[in-house]
Amino acid sequence: MSALFDLATAAPVPAPPAGAGPRPLVVGLDTSLTSTGIAGGDWAEALRPKNITGHARLDWILEEVTDRVKLADLAVIEGPAYAQQLQPGHHERAGLWWLITRALYKRGIPYAVCNPHLRTIYATGRANPAQGHPKQQRARIAKGMVHTFVVEQLGVFCEGVGKYDAADAAVLAAMGLDWLGYPLLPLPPEQRRALDTVQWPDTIPAVAR
Repeated sequence: MSALFDLATAAPVPAPPAGAGPRPLVVGLDTSLTSTGIAGGDWAEALRPKNITGHARLDWILEEVTDRVKLADLAVIEGPAYAQQLQPGHHERAGLWWLITRALYKRGIPYAVCNPHLRTIYATGRANPAQGHPKQQRARIAKGMVHTFVVEQLGVFCEGVGKYDAADAAVLAAMGLDWLGYPLLPLPPEQRRALDTVQWPDTIPAVAR
C-alpha cells in the first residue's frame, strides 16, 4: 500500500481478560454509491440514497457515514476495488472512498484498510468459499455464506434490501474488534489469519488491551 495511506501491518492485540473495560466502538464500512454497508459490533445497516446522483449523492452518503462514525475508536474500511476500474461508476466510487477516509483522517479516527478477500476469510476460512460451485454463481453464494456467518454466529440482524452490504460491514467491524482485543466470538486460526495482513493503522487506539 502506498505511503499515502500512512498505514502498516501490525500484530493483533492480545485479547483482554474478562471485565477489562467497555467494548470500544469499531465501525465497519463497505462503501458503495448505491448501498453503503455500515456496522458496529451489534448492529448493521445499508445506506441507500434515493433519487440523487453526482455531488448530491456523495454529500448524502458522506454526511450519513460521518454522523455514525464520529465517536468511533477505529474504523475498518474495505479497500478500493481495483479490479473494477473499467466498470461504470468506478471513478465516482473511488472519489467516495477518498472522501470518507479523509473525513476519518480529519477527525483523528484511525482506520484500517481491508482487502475483500480477507473479510471473506475471516467469515468463512477461505478467500473463495464457493469454489466448488458453477463460476457464475460463486460470488452470490459466497456473499450468502458471509451473511450467514454474520446472522448466525455474530448475531447481527441483516435483512432486507442491502443485507449483503450490511453483512460485509459487520464482518469488518468484527475484525477490528478482534484486532483490538475484543473478539465477538472465538474463531479458528484459519479464519483469524485474515487479521495478519489487514493494513492496520500505525497508531493503536488507546482502547486496545
